[in-house]
Amino acid sequence: MVRSVILSGVPPNKHQLRTEATRQKLLKSARRIFARDGFEAARIEDVAADAGHTRGAFYAHFQTKEELFLALLEQQANIHFERIRQLLESARSPEERLRRLREYYVACLRDREWTMLILEFKLFALRHGRLRAKLAEAHRRIRNSLLFEQLEQYLPDNVQCKARGRELRHVALEAMLNGLALERMYDPKRLSERDANRILRLVFNTLVGTEEGARAGL
Repeated sequence: MVRSVILSGVPPNKHQLRTEATRQKLLKSARRIFARDGFEAARIEDVAADAGHTRGAFYAHFQTKEELFLALLEQQANIHFERIRQLLESARSPEERLRRLREYYVACLRDREWTMLILEFKLFALRHGRLRAKLAEAHRRIRNSLLFEQLEQYLPDNVQCKARGRELRHVALEAMLNGLALERMYDPKRLSERDANRILRLVFNTLVGTEEGARAGL
């Protein structure tokens, strides 16, 4: 809300600032409670209480727990997009930007909490068939709102592709990232952090078309 007001050129008033502050507290508490209890077991009253508010305050911002998670997902997606943009803009060459992007993906393996939340939410959607299509569509809208094509201008010409190819590449990278993170958490003796990082670098290099890097397994 506050962001849209700022973009319109009108400074937010005190009520809008308080409203946005409450919303941000609820999102922060949601991530903590979802991670602690699991998405399906987490209770709305616990999220509200952790944020220092009542259920009424929760319903003033979100209609359901699913809507809250999607808002959290949108917030996280925008954070990642902005971080990537800053990384690419500050690099000196297309090759350096590509390396930075790859290492950013690798660093995401360390965010175990978020990986667990994403997997739990998708399992919840699959267990509740009437919600799955609706939630998947909302998830797609969030991803589509991020203008990844704007980021490709910073990358080497040989790794740029059309919208469908770019989407499939994102799907593959996301699936590999989540899968490796899950296996790493489940059995760290079988899959070390070093090996997980190496595999993700290899997959990244292969998917973006850097054949030399893929053969080297960098």
